Amino acid sequence: MPDAARGHGWRTVVLTTAAMLAFAANSLLCRLALQRRGIDPASFGSVRLVAGALVLGLIVRFRAQPPASPARVDWLAAVMLFGYVAFFSFAYLSLPAGTGALILFGAVQLTMFGVGLRSGGERFGALAWFGFVLAAGGLVYLVSPGVAAPPLLGAVLMAVAGVAWGVYSLRGRGVADPLAATARNFTRAVPFALALSAVFAASARADTVGIALAVISGALTSGLGYAVWYAALGRLTAMRAATVQLSVPLLAAFGGVLFLSEAITPRLAVASVAILGGIALVLGQKARSARP
Repeated sequence: MPDAARGHGWRTVVLTTAAMLAFAANSLLCRLALQRRGIDPASFGSVRLVAGALVLGLIVRFRAQPPASPARVDWLAAVMLFGYVAFFSFAYLSLPAGTGALILFGAVQLTMFGVGLRSGGERFGALAWFGFVLAAGGLVYLVSPGVAAPPLLGAVLMAVAGVAWGVYSLRGRGVADPLAATARNFTRAVPFALALSAVFAASARADTVGIALAVISGALTSGLGYAVWYAALGRLTAMRAATVQLSVPLLAAFGGVLFLSEAITPRLAVASVAILGGIALVLGQKARSARP
């Protein structure tokens, strides 16, 4: 393999790994901030979006690539981004990091698959349908009543966050400059987050550590994380890009064990195999269908 190609390969691996760690870290940072009660969820979401908007705006402004022509204003995308951040933040008042990340990821993927089926743009074979049902069943099993079940309200909030992020992702398909579009959507979502913080002003709280965790989540693991991910995407096939994201819930779960003293329960383990395995089956069938 030529040295240049080998260098590009390692660069892609490093960028992809960094992006997946950043996405998993968002769950850990939010859970840690709320677990220690250093900040309320509405304030966490507001600080995260403001910090992310500032960092993404600076990256877009000073990057070497010339900006693409601004796309039309997509307020629905901004609302979906706000909805994801808001419901994500409130969900982590009660959910462990790994459980939350798994519910989020499962809801995102099922939303995108469901929209594809409804629009007629997706054609599922028998194996893909089995994977879809397996993933949905794993998600239902994870949140179903029982001693080891996660808090129902937190699970519902995180599922709504996943649906919002799935819709947001679908709105971004085909955008000429996704990084710039993300920066604009972060900026447009800020007023909604500030309005939500005003609604919950009576219960607002924020200490130095809580604010710092929210800033890190917005500036580094969201802002820089997205910039790194978009840099890696240009070197990944669609299948590889989708498949590598299967690692995020697992990274969040192991991060919760290492840094938050959370346990990986048998229910979480079984649900992880069902959800992630089912999604992998659907992605595999889509990849085979896309081949000439």
